[in-house]
Amino acid sequence: MRSPQQIWENIKNAVLGIPQNWFVFIEAIFVFTVIYFVLKTLWDNDAKKAIIVYLSLLVLTGAIALFQSHFDAGVYYIVFLLISLFFLLLFTAEIKRGLWKTSRKVAGKSAAPAAKTSAVNARAEVYINNIVKAVQNLSKTNTGALIVLSNGNLPRNITDSGVTLNANISSQLIEGIFINKAPLHDGAMVIYGDKIQAAGCFLPLTQREFPKDYGTRHRAGIGVTEIADVSTIIVSEETGIVSVVKLGKITRYIDSENLKRFLREYYVKEFSTEGKVS
Repeated sequence: MRSPQQIWENIKNAVLGIPQNWFVFIEAIFVFTVIYFVLKTLWDNDAKKAIIVYLSLLVLTGAIALFQSHFDAGVYYIVFLLISLFFLLLFTAEIKRGLWKTSRKVAGKSAAPAAKTSAVNARAEVYINNIVKAVQNLSKTNTGALIVLSNGNLPRNITDSGVTLNANISSQLIEGIFINKAPLHDGAMVIYGDKIQAAGCFLPLTQREFPKDYGTRHRAGIGVTEIADVSTIIVSEETGIVSVVKLGKITRYIDSENLKRFLREYYVKEFSTEGKVS
C-alpha cells in the first residue's frame, strides 16, 4: 500500500507532467468525455440513482488506485471502461434511437425549411381521417388494435414477421384487419406514409415495469418505440381506450381531435407536400 507522501508525489507529478506530456492530456480528455457521455445518457433517461452509483464506483475505483501500489494506471483504465460500458449497455436502445434521430436530422437538414413552412396537404388529411375513423370504430366495439407509424427505419425482421401489403390506407381495410378472428388481428399494422406497409407483425416487448392492465399489445406498442424512432397507436381490447406512444412514453385516453394532432405531427414531420417521403 502506498503512503500518503507517495500518493501526493504521484498526483503532483501527474498534474505537472500534463503540459510536457500530450499523451496524458489526451487520456484526460478521453476519460472526461466518456464520463460526460455516460452521465448525459443517464440524465436524459431519468436514471438519477444510476448516476449516484456510477460516480460512487468511479470514486471508489480511484481511491483504490491511489492507495494500492499494484493497481496501476492501465488496470484503472480497464476497470473504468468496464464500469462505463456496463451503464451504457443498460440504455443501448435509447442510445441507438438518439443516434438514429441525429442522423435523420443531418440527412434531412436541407429539406427541413420546406417541411416546416408547408401545411398538411390534402392527401395527408385523407390518410389521417381514414385512420382516425378506423380507430374510433375499433374503440367503440372494444376491438384491439396496434398501429405503428413508421419512418422507414423499422428493423427488417419486424416487417418480415408479418404479411407485406403495400396497400392504400382506408378505414375499411384497417378495421377489417383487426376484426376478431381475422388472420392478422393479433399482430401490429405498419403504416409508412400513404401505404399500409404490412400487418400481423410481431414487435419487441418493453422490459420496463408498467401497471398490470397494460397487456401484451401495450407492452409491444411501447417496446418498438424504444428501439426505433417510430410512434404507435393502441386500442385496448378490454376497455376500448385509445393510447399513443412516442419515445417510449405512453399517453392514454386519446380522443379524435388529439389523435388527429398526433397524426398531423407525424405526416408534417416525415413527409413532403406531395405525401411522399421527404
